[in-house]
Amino acid sequence: MFLAMGRQDLCGLASRFSLFKRTSIILQHLRMSKHTEAAGEVLLERKGCAGVITLNRPKLLNALTQNMIRQIYPQLKKWEQDPDTFLIIIKGAGEKAFCAGGDIKVISEASKAKQRLAQDFFREEYILNNAIGSCQKPYVALIDGITMGGGVGVSVHGQFRVATERTLFAMPETGIGLFPDVGGGYFLPRLQGKLGYFLALTGFRLKGRDVYRAGIATHFVDSGKLHMLEEDLLALNSPSEENIAHVLETYHTESKIDRDKSFILVEHMDKINSCFSANTVEQIIQNLQQDGSPFALEQLKVINKMSPTSLKITLRQLMEGSSKTLQEVLTMEYRLSQACMIESCKLFAQAGFESQSS
Repeated sequence: MFLAMGRQDLCGLASRFSLFKRTSIILQHLRMSKHTEAAGEVLLERKGCAGVITLNRPKLLNALTQNMIRQIYPQLKKWEQDPDTFLIIIKGAGEKAFCAGGDIKVISEASKAKQRLAQDFFREEYILNNAIGSCQKPYVALIDGITMGGGVGVSVHGQFRVATERTLFAMPETGIGLFPDVGGGYFLPRLQGKLGYFLALTGFRLKGRDVYRAGIATHFVDSGKLHMLEEDLLALNSPSEENIAHVLETYHTESKIDRDKSFILVEHMDKINSCFSANTVEQIIQNLQQDGSPFALEQLKVINKMSPTSLKITLRQLMEGSSKTLQEVLTMEYRLSQACMIESCKLFAQAGFESQSS
């Protein structure tokens, strides 16, 4: 499909894709978040030996707002320096999601504020992601339920990530005309083989124990035992990193859910490593076409539905990020995010978005 396209056709397709799909998704999120109050969006509590962060927007799948980021970051830094705080736990309220991503309404707000909000939101979000990655205290993310986009950013860079049978992981940004940010350019190319490239370009969803098998989670625990796990962690007396790891490993070892099942992509890893090892999107598509297997053809269908521009940006992002530090990747992604926002604002204005959302 893309091989036969000229540059003008490719740009036209990307613009039409962005204009209609992005706008509809953003309008949906705006309707969902219209009446949300800022107070109580995140709970920051000192319990036992730990600082506990609870993302508290269960009706909106704990979507991350700028207000939440501005509360979490300074408290995280305080706990990091507090000699009586030995670990930090982050979790989501409700049973559906840890965090489904960043609250996308900031994009519509940015179009009215001439990028100021978009600049602030992404910069502050990435600063928080970096702070988590460099945190000097053990950081335990209980990623129970939907974990996507911004939710990945506040979990995957921490030292410990605990998945459950309800965990649903994905980086679906190429499907909405963006790219897998929040440090995706750092952790995705460091997964086994070319798995991260596959997940980034196709938006493939991993569920349950497969999130652990992929290397995104460090432990797997039954969702019904998460409360007990948290209580055992909080009850530790001046714990070391090894003490915390031992508790997590104990619960992980005891879990029997899907223990005997193979990784969902295990039989396809050779194809993934072969097809997604190319340096261009066009070559990846050609590899999938030449492979011709049902799995390859299915991925070809998926990729053909994605934003062509996003695919190219994402592949380059991961290739560049594979040899950069997390901080360097986040700097790169911030620049990319601002370039994408400029284009989005132009499209919103063309679509009369401001009049629809006011």
